Amino acid sequence: MRNRPLALVGYSRVASKLIANRPLVDLSVGAGICGGRTFLRYALMLITPLLALCFVGAAPVSAQTTDCPPTAQPPSEALFRQATDQANDRGLLWRIRKDGHDSYLYGTLHVGRSLWIAPGPKLAAALRASDALALELDPLDPQVQATMRASLAQRPEVALPAALRQRLDQQLARECLTAMAADLGPAEMQVMGLATLVGRRAGYDPSFGSEVLLSAMARQGGMPVLSLETVDQQLDALLAPDAAQAVQAVEEGLDDLESGRQARVLLATVKAWEQSDAAALENYAAWCECTDTPLAREQMHRLLDQRNPLMARAIDQLHREGKRVLAAVGSLHMVGPRGLPAVLAKQGYTVQRLQ
Repeated sequence: MRNRPLALVGYSRVASKLIANRPLVDLSVGAGICGGRTFLRYALMLITPLLALCFVGAAPVSAQTTDCPPTAQPPSEALFRQATDQANDRGLLWRIRKDGHDSYLYGTLHVGRSLWIAPGPKLAAALRASDALALELDPLDPQVQATMRASLAQRPEVALPAALRQRLDQQLARECLTAMAADLGPAEMQVMGLATLVGRRAGYDPSFGSEVLLSAMARQGGMPVLSLETVDQQLDALLAPDAAQAVQAVEEGLDDLESGRQARVLLATVKAWEQSDAAALENYAAWCECTDTPLAREQMHRLLDQRNPLMARAIDQLHREGKRVLAAVGSLHMVGPRGLPAVLAKQGYTVQRLQ
């Protein structure tokens, strides 16, 4: 894509097709770990976009539900032109340099507004200057989707107590999803999928998440889209290690959904990301109420600190091969002394914050 204009109008057609033709995938990871309350608070930064798309594509409940959230509509070319005219830079962006050439790091959000479908000037420039886009897992890659289905099919299902299953079904109905349509994997994943949907009434939809739009744009421009992790690596990091902890994840996750805590934290997270407020995101643990026990802190370490070196190694490998790569991953992977910019700086990269 370097030295070529972004195919913005053509991309609008790709984005429209993606949203119009849901569901894109049958199943993906997104999670559930020991302690659902803890994980649900950082779901917006860690959950893979595959799960969000999966739930967006689930069939609606019957017309008896009257308080359904708005459904994302395929963006028209007129909307895309409007979005382009109003495009602002959001999220976190760094330039990294080593061995005589540059790559980029971009902190993403897995939900978005329809008017965010056009990249801001700095992100657009980074795309033009790059040879490849690298995501945690490419949500539009059919092979990733197939591998995810196969891997999850080999993992045991966890039966929920009847009362807990009823609570989960009630939350699915509130978001206008049928239990059958949304029963695409472990119940803990269903809770995590719901965590990405609670912003729809405020206009934030997974259909417009960063990774989906970046992948569609890169494909439209002929840019390779790569995955920094394997499916099994992500599943091992995100899934609960046993049935008891999976049930706990569902119970505490539903507590957050039913109390409205998840919606409040989601909107605060979106605000910080929209304003490119790295300090607020770095201080996430202070306001998310998600690191209040030793176990919760261990989970945060496993989900972020242990994954970041692996992703940094993959980014470094692509860069050493001579590729100018735009690596776009959840924003919590980017902040703090163990974030990707800091890890890569220790590996000899010159790191410059651009937004």
